[in-house]
Parts: sequence; structure tokens; C-alpha cells
Amino acid sequence: MARQRLGQHFLADPGWREEIARAIRVSPQSIAPTPPNDVQGSCWLEIGAGHGEMTEHLASTGAPVYAIEIDPQFVSRLQGLAQRFPNLTIVPGDILEIDLAQFAAGRKLHIYGNLPYYITSPILQRLFAAAEFIEEIHVVIQEEVALRLVAAPGTRDYGYLSVLTQYFARPELVLKIPRSAFSPPPEVGSALVTLRFPGERAKLPQLDRARFLDFVKLCFSQKRKTLVNNLKPRFKPEAVRDALQTRKIRQDARAEQLSVADLAALFTILGALRTET
Repeated sequence: MARQRLGQHFLADPGWREEIARAIRVSPQSIAPTPPNDVQGSCWLEIGAGHGEMTEHLASTGAPVYAIEIDPQFVSRLQGLAQRFPNLTIVPGDILEIDLAQFAAGRKLHIYGNLPYYITSPILQRLFAAAEFIEEIHVVIQEEVALRLVAAPGTRDYGYLSVLTQYFARPELVLKIPRSAFSPPPEVGSALVTLRFPGERAKLPQLDRARFLDFVKLCFSQKRKTLVNNLKPRFKPEAVRDALQTRKIRQDARAEQLSVADLAALFTILGALRTET
């Protein structure tokens, strides 16, 4: 039984589970299954193993699998599955509190999860904090959030979450999944999104990650306002205008119109000018 307080919506349709397994290359029917040599150098981390149906797909690859489950009622059932697969370890706990580095142990993490919609953003931020250990993330999330992750500058859905995601990873909306595929059905549509690492930050000069993301958050603090106005609490307006001119960006530009590279360049220019008030 799903627990509403945990945001549980189980992928009950076996056809859609197989579609996802094929898409993330853990099904024997995948067009390009994971090569055996890749299995040796990586491991799977599953967020919210639930009943264990997708866990079984992951474990069948032969790679080490760490299945994280916060709900005690499922942990004991999953332990039975672990007896069948010696490469499977059940990890009781909360993904928001677990140290991901302990699972990597020199390998790259491949992550799968059917995420509770109400904590999708905190989970993604937690994963991005461990970006150096991650090869790919495959998540089933609310379709509206999926569109924000993959949105391009200048589009309606582009915002702070888009920049955050694309700074760390290269997102792709792989599948749209109907409400009827879940039990109980969620109120909205879902989607499978794949995030491949690294993202835009690999092309950028080295930045202070925390300060840059704080700067981006300030840029998007009031979406209808221009960058000059949003950055007033920290930078002199004339300095922001000069930085925009240097990048050949309109003086009345808003954050939603700028790429990750543009935002990184503004951050660098403003920092170099030492214009913080």
C-alpha cells in the first residue's frame, strides 16, 4: 500500500517498467545494453526501491546495486530479493541524509529513481552536490518539472532549476508516462528524464560553485524584473550594465533570456570588477 505522506506512486504497469528498463539499458531487450566492461567500473544506486520490480532489472545487469528505501514495510521484502542477487545491497534510509560517496568507492554511479514529486528538487540538489561521482541519473518525475530541467533560454519553462541542472548535467526528456501507469495514479503526468554528466560546467572556467549558484538564484529572484534590478542588492547597476555590454547582451535583459555560459561570464566579470556593495 502506498503511503501518501511519502509521496508514493508505484509504477504498477509492467509494460511501462519494461519501457523504462529498455531506455536506461538494463533490459535484455535494450537496443544497446550496458557492455560487460562498463558493469565492472560502475554501480547502480536506486532511490526508493519500493516493491523491488525495477530493483530486479538493475540487479540483473550483474553490476553492484545499492537500493535505498526509507519505508520499513518494504525493506524486509527487499531483503528477500537480495538473497537472490548477491550483487544487491538494501540500504534503509533517506536519500537526503545518505553520503553518496561511500557507494562509489572509485566507481561511477548510475542512479535510478521514481522520485516523490514533493521533494524532487531537494533530491536533485543532493545528487548534484555529489556530481563528481555520477555518470548518469535516470529519474521518473512530474512532467512539469521535467520540462523545466530541459528548457532552453528564452522559453517559458526556463528558470533557476534549468540552469542548476544544465550546469551539472546534460538533460534529456526520454519518455512521457501516463497517470494510468501508476498506483495510485498521481494527479499529473510523469516523465523519465536522463541526466548525463558532466554538463556546461565542463566547458566553463573554474568557478566557486556555491557562490555562482547563489548568484544565479539572485538573477532569477523576481522573474519579471531585469537583471539590473534583481542584482541591485549585491552589485551597482552601472557595473551590471557594463558587464552586459561586455557580453553584448541587452541592458533590459532578464535572467530567463541568458544561457548558463552567459550567466557564468557575468558572474566572472562582476567578480573581477569587485563591485559588490
